[in-house]
Amino acid sequence: MKILRKYILTEFIMPFILSISVLIFIFSLIFLTQYTSLIVNKGVEISVVVKLFFFSLFYPFSYILPLAIFTSVLWSLGRISSDNEITAIKAAGTNIIHLIIPLITVGLIFSLFMVLFNSNLMPSANFERRKALMDIGINNPTATLEAGTFIDSFQKYILFIYKIEGNKLTNIRIYEPQGPGKPARTTIAKKGEFISLPDKGIIKLKLIDGSSDEPNPNNPSMFYKLNFKTNFINLNIAKAQGSQVNKKPKDMTLDELKEEIKRVNHSGIDPTPLITEIHKKVSLAFACLIMVLIGCPLSIITKQRLKSVNFGLALVIFGIYYLLMLGANALSLEGLIPAHLAMWLPNIIFGMIGLIFTLSICVF
Repeated sequence: MKILRKYILTEFIMPFILSISVLIFIFSLIFLTQYTSLIVNKGVEISVVVKLFFFSLFYPFSYILPLAIFTSVLWSLGRISSDNEITAIKAAGTNIIHLIIPLITVGLIFSLFMVLFNSNLMPSANFERRKALMDIGINNPTATLEAGTFIDSFQKYILFIYKIEGNKLTNIRIYEPQGPGKPARTTIAKKGEFISLPDKGIIKLKLIDGSSDEPNPNNPSMFYKLNFKTNFINLNIAKAQGSQVNKKPKDMTLDELKEEIKRVNHSGIDPTPLITEIHKKVSLAFACLIMVLIGCPLSIITKQRLKSVNFGLALVIFGIYYLLMLGANALSLEGLIPAHLAMWLPNIIFGMIGLIFTLSICVF
């Protein structure tokens, strides 16, 4: 029996290494495509982009690992099953469950590792990524801005810039909302440029040749149009990203989330988003085990040895799992289903399907 279990694990290892390498490579290419332009077109320092790239890989790893495990199970057991080795093993009087137990153990070990990863490493990496984005925004403001879109990263102001070339801006519109039911104060300029002040946490926007709507002191709903040759506006970047703002739930470790729940409960605030995030981190970690439970019987039933077919099947099924996770997250945040139930529903559904399939192949 030891020889058989060693054989199963050996068949699993190589597909796993290949799967996780390919998936990490794909996501690396995606991030490299996004971040290379920061170096080439925006003049951002390579060290800052490397830091941003490194921390960006942590979040998708929560999905890469279970998908790699699922694909590896389909590849390894699918090959064994297609060669009728499963039939020979059953004919020798060995229960199929003995083939599955080593892989279930591997899935459980990876799940326990991912609990620690999702609870501590990934949140810290997410926060470091946001701080890296903030550093880029402070030292090179135009690096994170896109022409032709509304930019609401700054407190008080919404920007629309028609053209950005390096640090030079062309055709700028700045909107300053005045509150519900009140018209926004508008500033228009033909040209402009950013002047970064990292120590003060602000960016000065120098506007050239424009006009500004100034409210009438006697009637705030009315504005005077004032023309200017040069004007300066201070843009506070605290809203953008980084250490000046509180951590988002996905940036918090489990301990931080628990402390935050105590704080918001004391303030009379609904802690549902925080509770949802806790269960999401832990339930997603056990996706490794769930993918093994459903992958083992599925690979034996389909008897498919083609790697491309198995990879496609893994993507489809894991895609369904991911959509269920998104739906459960939305239902939890809306308060339609308790968070402790909603975020575990995908695991419960897929786990039950896997157990039913496993029992069926073991009995028959």
